[in-house]
Amino acid sequence: MSVIKAVLFDLDDTLWPIVPVIRRAENILFEWLRQNVPGVASRISIDGMRARRQALMDTDPVYQIDLRALRHVVLLEAFNEAGEDVRLVEEAMEVFSRARNEVTLFPDVVPALGRMRPKLALASVSNGVADLEAIGIAHLFDASIAAYSFGRAKPDAAIFHAACDALKIRPAEAIYVGDDPLLDVVGAQKAGLRAVWMNRHELGPSRTLPEHVRPDAICGDLIELERWIGH
Repeated sequence: MSVIKAVLFDLDDTLWPIVPVIRRAENILFEWLRQNVPGVASRISIDGMRARRQALMDTDPVYQIDLRALRHVVLLEAFNEAGEDVRLVEEAMEVFSRARNEVTLFPDVVPALGRMRPKLALASVSNGVADLEAIGIAHLFDASIAAYSFGRAKPDAAIFHAACDALKIRPAEAIYVGDDPLLDVVGAQKAGLRAVWMNRHELGPSRTLPEHVRPDAICGDLIELERWIGH
């Protein structure tokens, strides 16, 4: 078995909980719409925009890769239907993006990454649109690959291989750590990486592993991950 030289991380629900972040960001955006473009806010709700995004994702694979474009097109539709100035859509997107990057890291994240960094190459591979610079942890990673800019999304092997290429390692020399059994665990293993299922207890007891998914390890936090890597 190859020596581990790198650890690649998913972001949402692996390094921070994402549901409260998105809910807060959507509420902040809707309040901004209510104050600045009430014609839009009066015609569509948060749930309505969410349903429209889901419908587009179900019918157009482009929006499964680029979540920012998905949110943008739904806002653009709402502005057009309300007859509002579509130039304000970019401002609305910026309001959402700022709030979306105000995350609360799990308490083990920064200390554990700091301890790993001298010994291992670190990268992030995400289907989301988090900005590690804005969040303040970009300096802890040697590379960051996001589906919306790369053009392929997990579980496509290409996005895992792109991160390995950026770190100048072979897939067999990397571990991928993520919370989604199919996108993260199965996707990484099919790409030739070892995979750790991150099952954070803070996210509740309802998370289960499908019977056919066999991660190389299961960890509840990055401290457990460190122990497993060093065993």
